Amino acid sequence: MTLYTDGASRGNPGDAAWAYVIVRDGAVVAGRSGYIGTATNNVAEYHAVINALEGAREFTSGRLEVRSDSELVVRQLTGRYRITKEHLADLAEEVRGRMRHFDEVRFESVPREHPCIQVADCLCNETLDARKR
Repeated sequence: MTLYTDGASRGNPGDAAWAYVIVRDGAVVAGRSGYIGTATNNVAEYHAVINALEGAREFTSGRLEVRSDSELVVRQLTGRYRITKEHLADLAEEVRGRMRHFDEVRFESVPREHPCIQVADCLCNETLDARKR
């Protein structure tokens, strides 16, 4: 199962949202988004991963691949980058707590042009647009 995640912030910080798409056997089986409030893009990206892991529990406790266009989040969660900001370290710890529900979780950075990342990006923008109305 593969999770595609995206976070968006209009302003940095600004109105922020997260989204994810869950893909199994090449088909989208779930997608969701949510509004955070005022936050940075990095915080929104972390919330996308946290919520995707929570959503994936409905489908599996096995192996997951989490794909994000946020190189920072992926590199921090894989230990390639040190986490120096306390609020991001707290979010990374929340991710690790959610990872315990699965046999294996791997992270991969993908380009923002990836079709499933584009779907997640659209979900973020729809959420942010709805807040404006």
